[in-house]
Amino acid sequence: MRPDQWVAGDYADRMAVTPPGGALPPPPTAPAVPSGSPAPRMPLRRLGWRRFLALAGVVLLIAAGALFMVFTLGESLGAEALLVGVIAAILPVPVLVSCFLWLDRYEPEPLKYLIFCFAWGAFVSTAISLLVNETGARLFKDWGLPAALTAVLVAPFIEELTKAAGPLLLLIFRRREFSGVTDGLVYCGLSAVGFAMVENILYLGGYGYRTGVEEYGPATGARQVIAIFIVRILLFGFAHPLFTSMTGVGLGVAARTADRRVRFLAPIAGLLVAMMLHGTWNLLPSLAAATGQPLIALYGYIGVMVPIFFGMVGLAVWLRAWEGRLTERTLPDYVRAGWLTPPEVAALGSLGRRHAARTWARRVAGDGGVRAMRGYQFAATRLALLRDGMRRGLDRKPAERHRTAREERELLDAIGAYRAFFVGRDPQAPVGVWDGQRYHLRFPDGSQRAVEAPDEPVVPIPVVLAPPPPTFPHPYGPPGGYGHRPAAPWGPHA
Repeated sequence: MRPDQWVAGDYADRMAVTPPGGALPPPPTAPAVPSGSPAPRMPLRRLGWRRFLALAGVVLLIAAGALFMVFTLGESLGAEALLVGVIAAILPVPVLVSCFLWLDRYEPEPLKYLIFCFAWGAFVSTAISLLVNETGARLFKDWGLPAALTAVLVAPFIEELTKAAGPLLLLIFRRREFSGVTDGLVYCGLSAVGFAMVENILYLGGYGYRTGVEEYGPATGARQVIAIFIVRILLFGFAHPLFTSMTGVGLGVAARTADRRVRFLAPIAGLLVAMMLHGTWNLLPSLAAATGQPLIALYGYIGVMVPIFFGMVGLAVWLRAWEGRLTERTLPDYVRAGWLTPPEVAALGSLGRRHAARTWARRVAGDGGVRAMRGYQFAATRLALLRDGMRRGLDRKPAERHRTAREERELLDAIGAYRAFFVGRDPQAPVGVWDGQRYHLRFPDGSQRAVEAPDEPVVPIPVVLAPPPPTFPHPYGPPGGYGHRPAAPWGPHA
């Protein structure tokens, strides 16, 4: 069989087509890693003066918004009510943030961008929305219209627009950090959580505690805080994240398409849906109050909002597993090029398998092995998303294509460094080489045996590669991407 022929109709054809190997190589020697040595890391981007100025501008804008909101709320509520509102409003935040971080397990986004989105929603979005809503309320009053119309005609538009502005800036200036709809949900969801936290301070501290204290005393204020907390947070705390998640879907779709029309229209469509849901949500209690029929609000929440909420939860859970399935569809390109083996690709397909791989890495290489395995898994997921972007044609300009190729090579180098940290260190596992059809195993007694591959390669232990991965003459990486296809490094099959 020639080295460049594909194995068809068997395990290798189903999982990852791999060129056949040559003679069994000598037993590999585990690389010497000093005890306690740090695990390899991905290269960091250099902070140029332009990035520094942009970062400084963002920090100053968020800080200005924070100072404005603290001053405004403090002046409006008073110190005691502000403190009560802050404490009560912060309580649900860790739970909500944890839900969105749970969605982001396969390829966690940089912490700085997560903090940026949360802070943007908490301070910039709330500051702008507060000014616009107050202006709208004064205009409606001057025109002889009910001030309650602000919640229906003004608040949904300005609040959803400003909450989405932070994630939209990330999509424009850091498009590579948007790997799909999951990232859109995470970024927009955190922005909405930050917005809801500050808004809840106003409701819990102002309409709850301060109003109760002024009317009947501290005990009444405490009871009103508890009542508002139950209704606004425990029952309907999903409202703002639900609305803004529609924009997140649009941003995620725009991030994974090469069609310029879809890139432009998808975020607009998501934003319009978010505004309509938000407006409907605010309209229901207004209708109930105007007609004296409280069941209108109840039926609207149960019949419209709750089904949409559970639908979005189902979509989010499905999208969460999409990144795991994507590795199984995309990374076989790198198995064919000799960078990975089929069990490694299978071990990336679910969080359970990833956890099993980290447990094994801890056993054979200690805490450093766990860190290396975790970095390996994140880098491999990032590589799969990058390869998927190549297939979709996301990069149109030569500079973008070259940057993608450079990032691909950096990820491959990082994956190789991570593998070297734990591959070949398990004394209980025989040395194995994958040749495209079966494993050739060398056992402790020196015997060698060919073993057929299982139907489902779920073993998380990475197998030693027959030859080292080739050095590509072209900087654009392995076959199937933007570069030239390298010659197969395997010799003729014996």
